[in-house]
Amino acid sequence: MTSHIAVGVDGSAPATAAVEWAAADAQRRELALRIVHVCEQRPHSDGIEYCAGALEAAADRARELTGIVKVTTELLSGNVIKDLTAESESADSLVLGSRGLGGFAGMVVGSVGLAVAGHAAGTVVIVRAPAVVRYDTVVVGYDGSGHSEAAMAYAVEQARARKARLHVVFAWRVPMYSPYAVTYNSLIEAAMQDAMRAAHERVEPWRVRNPDVDISDEQRCAHPVTALIEAARSADLVVVGSRGMSGLASALLGSVSHGVLHHVTCPVAIVRPHAEETP
Repeated sequence: MTSHIAVGVDGSAPATAAVEWAAADAQRRELALRIVHVCEQRPHSDGIEYCAGALEAAADRARELTGIVKVTTELLSGNVIKDLTAESESADSLVLGSRGLGGFAGMVVGSVGLAVAGHAAGTVVIVRAPAVVRYDTVVVGYDGSGHSEAAMAYAVEQARARKARLHVVFAWRVPMYSPYAVTYNSLIEAAMQDAMRAAHERVEPWRVRNPDVDISDEQRCAHPVTALIEAARSADLVVVGSRGMSGLASALLGSVSHGVLHHVTCPVAIVRPHAEETP
């Protein structure tokens, strides 16, 4: 089992929010914190000084927030996406700000965050801004796929560490009804009821195994992204698998996780099982 959380920083405001989130998570879950800055080649001679300063400021902020977490730093020189992806291989999770210094102001999630979330070996948490309101609720999208099983396990751990409620969301998109095909419509209705019932039943074993966690579940006829966006309005963290049942095996980041990253304002955890854990 990995023993540290990694966080990538670049001196931007979202990166500072990521450090604050990661420090709090490390303290709650009794893990070490590793802060990394990838210093890509800069045209000015003060580039290294800036990188070192950004790293030091992030470490100071983390130590300011917690006195019991072991904080280490690493100044890397190379390709930011490649190096951050490599960090995910040995970390419990990798935490990033939603946008870095090179991002466009109108973008919700920057190209680095999207690329790393798509290629990371494990869990990536994207943080947009410091939390303003605490809801004591973790939301997880769960459809029974292998990746959603990993997401569920991570969400349970987060809820337990936070002493928060875990709300499980399953959304089922209903096929188009036909005003003429009565039999077809009744089959769709029956399939929908079966899907909802199965989704509810899948949650029960998690309740049995985790009696100390308050687990609620919701089944909706809606697009999964829409359902998760609505549930996220009163959540401290949204957890999704990197790919769901409808995802192609070759896809790096599924449409649901991609949509959630672009529309949910609270921190989002994209969970991918580490290679040794993949079924």
